[in-house]
Amino acid sequence: MDTPAVPMPKDERERQILDRLTVIRDNLLLLKRDRTKYIRSQDVMTLYDQLVEQVKQLNEIRKGEHQGENRLDKVLESCFQLISLFFMTIGRTTEAPAAYALTSTIKRLLDHLAEARLFSSKDLDSISNTLGKLDDILKNAESKHSPYLVELLAKREALCKSMLDNLRKQLDQLDEPLQAVYEKLISIIRSMSLANTKAKFSTSEVQKLKAKLKEIDDSMVDGKFVDGEGKELRGSGLVSDLLKRCLKWSDIVLERQGEIPEAFRDKYNVLINIRNELEKISITQAWSLRETDLYDFQRELDKIDESRVDGNFLDQDGKPAELYVQRTLLYLIRRSYGYIYYLMISSEPVSEALLPIYNQLQTLKRCLIEVKNSGGVSSVRELYPYSMKLNSIDNMRVDGKFMVGNDIPEGQGSVSELLAECFDLNYELRVAAEEREESAKTPDDQQESEQGSA
Repeated sequence: MDTPAVPMPKDERERQILDRLTVIRDNLLLLKRDRTKYIRSQDVMTLYDQLVEQVKQLNEIRKGEHQGENRLDKVLESCFQLISLFFMTIGRTTEAPAAYALTSTIKRLLDHLAEARLFSSKDLDSISNTLGKLDDILKNAESKHSPYLVELLAKREALCKSMLDNLRKQLDQLDEPLQAVYEKLISIIRSMSLANTKAKFSTSEVQKLKAKLKEIDDSMVDGKFVDGEGKELRGSGLVSDLLKRCLKWSDIVLERQGEIPEAFRDKYNVLINIRNELEKISITQAWSLRETDLYDFQRELDKIDESRVDGNFLDQDGKPAELYVQRTLLYLIRRSYGYIYYLMISSEPVSEALLPIYNQLQTLKRCLIEVKNSGGVSSVRELYPYSMKLNSIDNMRVDGKFMVGNDIPEGQGSVSELLAECFDLNYELRVAAEEREESAKTPDDQQESEQGSA
């Protein structure tokens, strides 16, 4: 879509579909950019139905045969990516279309983990759990969504699972005591790469991390990791190689101190800005994220990632970047994809129209749990602010539903369930406070109370 190197379709019928898909994509982009109103389900579903119709026609033309990728495939991929993010934005996170963008990001992450040979069991566990949830979504998708989309997602998921299994096998080569050492080394090298890309380089921070590497190095016996009986642990060579890579990287980082050559500074600055923006969003995502915003970040990252030749970044003269530049740029790309993945799996099953209410309830729930865990309240009066806020939210409902104008946004069940949980917590705290007040009364107080009620 962005490059003339991708040829136009030769078949006239495909060209017509390309024209219609381009219109759909442009309408999706216009809808994404409109911040004056929230995104409505009916607007998204109209464009989704149009997209599915074009896919159906394309399948009839190709009949399972495809002579290489052309411009149509690129535009189709953009349409699916956008529709997927729209489904997250309107709160339909458990439906098949929402899984498309997630599988794209997981595939990117797995490619990078395999390329860098730097990953922990925590990385793999998180991706494995997400793929397990996608499994459940796809099982229930066939009756609701396009068979083409379901089949496409199933293939993408199977590919991701296969890649995940290959990475898991590498970690399975390590004896249990070495797995902890390996995890520690991964954590150190990532911390070092983070320190290397901070606005102000800290030599002392990197030196402390290098000292931890030296401690691990000193624990080896004759260059090997051994057990209590002096026997070499399985996977010793793998961890030893990683330790050498970490030590070499620490020396390079201390020598370069975050200085990037002019030839790659523009690319570096773009990646730093993307990383910093995504980091900021990840901290405030409950209040500031519209999932469709992730599309622009993904496009920019994909473009930079795909500009590599044989895995290397090239300068304007076609010369490959040195190791320091190469690793620094790749770290920023991987870190950014990691943030996108986190933001996607954190997406709430609630329309952005209801997110302000949902987020208020999330905050109320956290506060009430905190009050409960710290021993409750000493009097019912202390619960008045919580009760008033809950009642004001409850009174916003019309016939049991949260309305925005004449629309009933997605996520009614999630918001109502959260509201009920908050009311239950508030009730528990009130009962406990009343019991505490009752037990604190003196016999004379209780007698006066009984006489008053009589």
